[in-house]
Amino acid sequence: MKNVLRKKTAIVSMAAVVAFSSLGFGYNHITEAKNNQNEPTNVIMMVMDGTSAGATSLARWYKGENLAMDEIVIGGVRTHSAESAITDSAPAATALATGHKSNDKIVGLLPELVSTPGVEAVDPEDAFKPVANVLEGAKLQGKATGIISTSEIQHATPAGFSSHATHRSNYQDIAEQQVYQEIDVVLGGGKESLLPGEGKNSRVDGEDLTKVLDEKGYDFVETREELLQTNSDKIWGSFAPSALAYDFDRETTSNHEPTLAEMTEKAIDTLSTDEDGFFLFVEGSKVDWAAHANDPIGIISDVLAFDDAVQEALDFAKKDGNTMVIAVSDHGNSGITMGNVNTNSNYPEIPVSTYIDPLKKATMTVEGALKQLNDDRSNMKEVAELYGLDNLTETEIEALKASESLQADMSKMLSNRANIGFSTGGHTGEDVFLYAYGPSKPYGLVDNTDLAKTMASFLGFDLNKTTDKLFVNAKENFEQRGFETRIDVTDENNPVFIAEKNNIRIELPVNKNIAHVTKPNQSYTKTLDGVTVYNEKDFYVSESALNLSK
Repeated sequence: MKNVLRKKTAIVSMAAVVAFSSLGFGYNHITEAKNNQNEPTNVIMMVMDGTSAGATSLARWYKGENLAMDEIVIGGVRTHSAESAITDSAPAATALATGHKSNDKIVGLLPELVSTPGVEAVDPEDAFKPVANVLEGAKLQGKATGIISTSEIQHATPAGFSSHATHRSNYQDIAEQQVYQEIDVVLGGGKESLLPGEGKNSRVDGEDLTKVLDEKGYDFVETREELLQTNSDKIWGSFAPSALAYDFDRETTSNHEPTLAEMTEKAIDTLSTDEDGFFLFVEGSKVDWAAHANDPIGIISDVLAFDDAVQEALDFAKKDGNTMVIAVSDHGNSGITMGNVNTNSNYPEIPVSTYIDPLKKATMTVEGALKQLNDDRSNMKEVAELYGLDNLTETEIEALKASESLQADMSKMLSNRANIGFSTGGHTGEDVFLYAYGPSKPYGLVDNTDLAKTMASFLGFDLNKTTDKLFVNAKENFEQRGFETRIDVTDENNPVFIAEKNNIRIELPVNKNIAHVTKPNQSYTKTLDGVTVYNEKDFYVSESALNLSK
């Protein structure tokens, strides 16, 4: 497999990295992990989606003390995609998980278009070819694996660590691949994509994937209590039809949902019993959503929730001694700043309290507060107060009642009171902080693709070789062995690759890790090393599928 990125890694001064002490909270010295060569290696990869430096700074001031992440800040990460300085979450996740840049909305596949300076072009024949991710490599090593997300588990970032799709919105394919990836622990939202139904992301292929999970021996849990009580070594937690609630809103709107820290702790407790080690991916998803909405409360809420999860990971890693922890944002979002046009001339005189006190009045995010709003908006004043907008004039209340963009108008009003600035409602292209702990940890200014390679190396495998093992072109390779091949689209939602020779017939259904084999006097189903992927042009199968032709 060709490398699609040629880069140089610049090492930044640790003096610059520890400049957080200038905030007045001091800086905790990094505690180095020991590298016990006789113990299995583990990686906990944590992504706080869409979190710019301004978001973590604001959350720290709001908390009033250091974040857990501050102890392990060690560098920066470049986030550009194959075609843009500002990346979408799907190619960002692909880079972090596979070590390859990709295109907008693409999950786990090589890019078609490469226009960013410094990114090596991809052979046109390799465009949209699936490439192995770190989770798949860890699984082949015999390690336990897990993914956690506060969004739908099928959302772009967890999808990048567990699936391969031509568009991040292909929840049908992503969900099915995740079920057949044999991941040991899966926790988050997205139950809707596991079941047929009338929902936006309900399955259209008629398959009930919860039944498949039951057949595979998972304990399927749907509440915080069920999660904390289960002793199963295979857990699938679906705590909401789509995304989970913001942490600040959870107790009011969704008190059956676990926190991100609780999910992280449970996953670590479960996966760490595997004698071969484990790989765990954790995402705090909704900082990104709050940043898109320019909601400072949502941002603070879920930066702090993510930081609590980082603390859980660090507590384990420090005791274990052979666990690498990486925490990073996949890209910036919103351009959030402490300071806006209100502070152009008087910023040196403004105390921290002027920014933070208005925010402290909010008890819910704008999303959570608006869920309490009556249809006729008769309780507008009370709902605004939930979001920290107290002492509104009658004119302001009436304006909110009449607003056609109520969420945006409330966010703007609170941000203006707190002198919080936003430059956009979209992603941004700046470097993001790198937080890492443990043996062989990355440091300095690195590219996002470097992190995948660092994790793979520490876990003991090569991503390119893993790709070669998991994803070979089915048509080319079976025909080289004398088979006739075709794609059966009798069921358009479940295409099947079929290879036939003499009295041998091999059927490879899309998104699954199984093959149906028919030979003289016998028929059987074989479990493969990885899932079968269809990129709307070609089927890709694992080498283990080719071995069935013998």
